[in-house]
Amino acid sequence: QVQLVESGGGLVQAGGSLRLSCAYSGITSLPYTMGWFRQAPGKEREFVARIAWSSSTTYYADSVKGRFTISRDSAKNTMYLQMISLKPEDTAVYYCAADTRDTPLKYPYWGQGTQVTVSS
Repeated sequence: QVQLVESGGGLVQAGGSLRLSCAYSGITSLPYTMGWFRQAPGKEREFVARIAWSSSTTYYADSVKGRFTISRDSAKNTMYLQMISLKPEDTAVYYCAADTRDTPLKYPYWGQGTQVTVSS
C-alpha cells in the first residue's frame, strides 16, 4: 500500500520559515517526480514545486521562486520543502504527491496534507 506522510506544518509569523517533509513507502519503483501542491480556503489546489527523483532537477511556481527550496533524500525516501520569507498568502494545506515512470506528472499518489498558517 502506497503511503505519503507529510509533516512540519504549523503556525509562523510573516517572514518566518518552515520545513515540510514527505516520507513515502509502498511504491515498488522509484518515483519519476515528487511534488508539492497547496490549497488555500476557497481556492483550487495549485502547484508549488516538483523534483525529479533521479536527477534532482527542480521546478517551481513563480510565486515561490527564490523563497522555497525542494529537495529529496533518496536513502530516506523523503522529500522536503524548505520555505523562507513566508507570506500570509502562503497559508494553505500543503500536499505532497508522487508519480511513477508509468504515470509521469499525473500524481496518482497523495499525502493527507499539512496545514501551514502564516500570520501577518
